[in-house]
Amino acid sequence: MLKKISVLATVLASVWAFNAQAVQISKMGKDLTAEERDILRTMLPNLPEPKDDEFVHIPPTMDDLEASKMHPKLKETIRRGYDLFMNTQQLRGKNVFNNMNCVSCHMGEGRRPFAGQIWPAAVFLPNYRPKNDHVNTLEERIAGCFSYSMNGKPPEYGSDDMVALAAYHQWQAKGVPMYPGVKVYGRGYPKLKDPEQKPDFARGKDLYMKNCAACHGEDGAGLVQNGKVQFPALWGDNSFNWGAGAARIFTMAAFIKYNMPLGQAPSLTDQEAWDIGQFVSSQERPQDPRYTGDVKETRAKYEETFHKHSLYGTEVNGKLLGDHSNTGGKDFLKPDVLRPRDFSGKAAQ
Repeated sequence: MLKKISVLATVLASVWAFNAQAVQISKMGKDLTAEERDILRTMLPNLPEPKDDEFVHIPPTMDDLEASKMHPKLKETIRRGYDLFMNTQQLRGKNVFNNMNCVSCHMGEGRRPFAGQIWPAAVFLPNYRPKNDHVNTLEERIAGCFSYSMNGKPPEYGSDDMVALAAYHQWQAKGVPMYPGVKVYGRGYPKLKDPEQKPDFARGKDLYMKNCAACHGEDGAGLVQNGKVQFPALWGDNSFNWGAGAARIFTMAAFIKYNMPLGQAPSLTDQEAWDIGQFVSSQERPQDPRYTGDVKETRAKYEETFHKHSLYGTEVNGKLLGDHSNTGGKDFLKPDVLRPRDFSGKAAQ
């Protein structure tokens, strides 16, 4: 336990170093000054340099919010959104049914490139999303995170908590035009090149034990201290479910490459990230909320738009993954908010 606490203190010091940066950048790569590039190198050591045709946006901080001339009530709303984002566990048992916080996937307060920055959702949505085959709003995108990554039930659209979370996303996008139509530096978890070797479970297990188990546990259960989640569960009942983006091997591999081990990334090779991603993605987790009652049928239904990149419904080490009705810590499968939408006007006729 003392070793885990020591590791925790070391890695969090590195994460906080990014959060403490007060600089705000919002411009094309070709327009960055030498000083701004030096700042980026300090904030994002060893990560790829911005290209000339990439839009670089480092969002404002909460200190910037307090110093702004925005109305106190709006500040209060954004502050609440930040609080929910950083400690989503306060909604445990109501909206969250695992050991995840928003910041578990969207690191550095949601501000950090290559770590799931959240501001793009505020300017690229509403937009079409293949995963559910319709146009999604910002609130619906947040609802998806609750339904899959949090294995939960989203706050109602328009509710105080949902508005606060959306406001925090929009605050992060301050200074960015809607539908900017440009490549974004470090957006999401940039996909890695195809591995030289086929990702391997055994190699991944060995690498996981050497690089990840100290924080996330040999059993993938993460670390909870004094009731607070320090490191999220990567599989099992307290992790994200089979419908979450992180269940896809390429997403997990990219997240690992650019962000793990925490405070040391990028120190793993692409191949190592793919192998660890293969191992983590081969572990069992709560059922996909879209489950039809048959895992192979569910995989086939959503294979083209999602599960072709996951191991759900495939056999690994003699076990058919996802062949169960376990919903983890919740007593329902699918939240009501996950429904088809139609903007053609035909459905109302």
